[in-house]
Amino acid sequence: MSSREVVVLSVGGVRFVTWASTLRRFPESRLARMLSDDDREFKLVNGEFFVDRDGTLFSYIMDFLRTLQVSLPPDFSDYQRLQREAEFYGLYPLANLLSQEHLLKPRLEILEVRFSLQEMQAFFRIFGSCSTTVEALAEQISVFTGQQTGQSWNSPFPSQKPLVPLPLERPSHHDMVFQCGTDYAAGDQIVTRYVSIKPDTRKLINGTNVLGLLLHTLLKDGFHLVSTRTVSSKDKVECYCFQRLKRPASLTVTVNQPPGSSEAAQPKRNPVQRGK
Repeated sequence: MSSREVVVLSVGGVRFVTWASTLRRFPESRLARMLSDDDREFKLVNGEFFVDRDGTLFSYIMDFLRTLQVSLPPDFSDYQRLQREAEFYGLYPLANLLSQEHLLKPRLEILEVRFSLQEMQAFFRIFGSCSTTVEALAEQISVFTGQQTGQSWNSPFPSQKPLVPLPLERPSHHDMVFQCGTDYAAGDQIVTRYVSIKPDTRKLINGTNVLGLLLHTLLKDGFHLVSTRTVSSKDKVECYCFQRLKRPASLTVTVNQPPGSSEAAQPKRNPVQRGK
């Protein structure tokens, strides 16, 4: 059977269609030996290979053979059963990855937004349990400032200077601080701060509008609002707590082409690495 020949498998009644070269990705596996009629567990019936195993779990095995990665749904829980299936098919690199269950399970992320409204200014502080999420959110948020001269008899309309971007305050890798609104500086100067949150292109000065856009952005990113509370009624500080399950990075197996072979790929002995 050539590497580009189509193979049809019926696993527990679930039908799969793939290339022979995909099944030969690990030459020592039972799936590779099946193509050479070297495994009695697989029966050739009407041109299809039949095996009495779990067809639903086999879909993850096929995905691994095609991508060399283990990437499971956030609600997946049958790690031991899938590991047992991988061992049955002789795919021990996959079984070894599945034994590292703690690397494959989703992690619970917590994000806290504190919002304070004081006169014409709004103050924000965002804390997250995952520093990479906070870093990504910091790249979405931009703060701009500008100065405006107040009205006078000689100049009935205020003059606005060009807006200047301001860096976000980052007390640590896990939080950020910014503000918006207006503040009076020396004389008749008015300092304004605007906030923009990508992909929205608006520059907002009203704190309530910024809060609404921020909460909407977090909900679109998969976070769920789990609680709201007033931290300080005197200082008008409100706290919004969010959670989400963060899908882990895929675990990857690296394979080598054995000398003189263009069809099969030989797994390395220590193949586990994080997928990007």
